[in-house]
Amino acid sequence: DVQLVESGGGSVQIGGSLTLACAVSGSTFSSSYCMGWFRQAPGKEREGVAAVDSAGTITYADSVKGRFTISQDNAKHTMYLEMNSLKPEDTAMYYCAARPFDFGRYNYWGQGTQVTVS
Repeated sequence: DVQLVESGGGSVQIGGSLTLACAVSGSTFSSSYCMGWFRQAPGKEREGVAAVDSAGTITYADSVKGRFTISQDNAKHTMYLEMNSLKPEDTAMYYCAARPFDFGRYNYWGQGTQVTVS
C-alpha cells in the first residue's frame, strides 16, 4: 500500500509564494511511480496541476505554467510543488496522487492541504 501526506498549505497574499510537500510512504512505492498534484476549488471539478512520470517528464496545466514548479526528492520520498505569483484563482484544496504506471487512474491520494490566496 502507499500513503501520501500533504503539508505546506496556508493563506497567502496575491503575488505571494507557497511550497507544498507530499510525503510518500508504503511498502509498494517505488521511484518509478507517476506522481501528480491536483486541486479542487469549491463548486469546481478537480483539475490536474502538475505531474512527473517515471521518466522524469514533467507536465503542467496551462494556468500554472511559469509560476509553479514540481520536483521530487527521491531520497526523502517527498514531492514538492513550489507556487509563485499566486492568484486568487489558485485558491483550492491541493492533493497529491500517485499511480504505479504512467497511464490509468491515480490509485493513491493524500488528504489534501488548503491554499487560500487573497
